[in-house]
Amino acid sequence: MNLIKRAKAPIPKFFKVLRTIGLALAAVGGTILAAPVALPVAVVSIGGYVAVAGGVISAVSQLTTTDDSQ
Repeated sequence: MNLIKRAKAPIPKFFKVLRTIGLALAAVGGTILAAPVALPVAVVSIGGYVAVAGGVISAVSQLTTTDDSQ
């Protein structure tokens, strides 16, 4: 199964929820990074880590399939 077929395959319910949580984390992290006000360095660093973690969670959740025919 190639990457495109895997991304289009059905996703288990748990991973759909996890993907949504990851997208929300990525959005929150991106908002913190793009804030127009000066934030402390620690907050900006945490925002970067949250954005990366959310992106990874979303990507892994999207590529998890219910297809066991390998």
